[in-house]
Amino acid sequence: MAIVKGVLQLSGSVKGMSFYTVQGSDQVIMRTKGGANKNKIAKAPEFEGLRKQQKEWSGCTKFGSIVRFAFGGLHRLADFNLTPVLNGIAKNIQKNDATGEIGQRSVLFSQNKEMLSGFNFNRNYPFNTVLRVSPTWQIDRTLLQAIITIPTIQTETDVLNIQRLPYFRLIVALGTVSDVQYDANLNGYKPIVMDLHGISKTVTSEWYSAQSVVQEHQITVQLDRNDVELLIDSVSVVLSMGIEFGTAGYTNEIVAVKHAGCGRVLAIR
Repeated sequence: MAIVKGVLQLSGSVKGMSFYTVQGSDQVIMRTKGGANKNKIAKAPEFEGLRKQQKEWSGCTKFGSIVRFAFGGLHRLADFNLTPVLNGIAKNIQKNDATGEIGQRSVLFSQNKEMLSGFNFNRNYPFNTVLRVSPTWQIDRTLLQAIITIPTIQTETDVLNIQRLPYFRLIVALGTVSDVQYDANLNGYKPIVMDLHGISKTVTSEWYSAQSVVQEHQITVQLDRNDVELLIDSVSVVLSMGIEFGTAGYTNEIVAVKHAGCGRVLAIR
């Protein structure tokens, strides 16, 4: 892999070379094509180890792509592509499965919650640097409910408003994530509790003036109580929070400004 510098700006393929960009960077990446063909990888004995790794990786990508939904849409505030990072976290979790054989190891998130706890959706301006108060929270697994208490916000000192936008709001999301395991009947991976994998509920505050004092208040977020009966130890409850900035639209309604905000995972139970 090489990075293209200078005035050349292109994407696609040119005579055995591929050019592409990635989110969060304005650089053009160049990669040469080649390697073993698909048929050889699928059947040759020397690629058996690779086939096992590919099968396990499919479980990681299935986990990583769904986890974003448990964030309740807050991944839209990210300033980098979350999915590859989440896939990588899933792989590290998978490596901790000491009981499964190579090629069939599970992604036991419920036993490795610390790997995602405190996860920031932003690298340039992480959540705690933008919202400079410290919310507290309570998560009740038995009710699939969370209550967040936000201290008084003095916007002049407690909110880092990079773009100097006139409004902001707070967003709280509660979601669930199931462990993912290998299913021999499917010859692939699936969530242990499909109905609780990647569901979420989001509560959004009113828009606040960016030049005001927001008094201490609470935000309660509640998932469907009917889902409580499906909750088992292999399902984790994920609490996330974000701050989003807005401006006046064409008809004076307040609209969110794209990429103006940030978020993070607060806690996992």
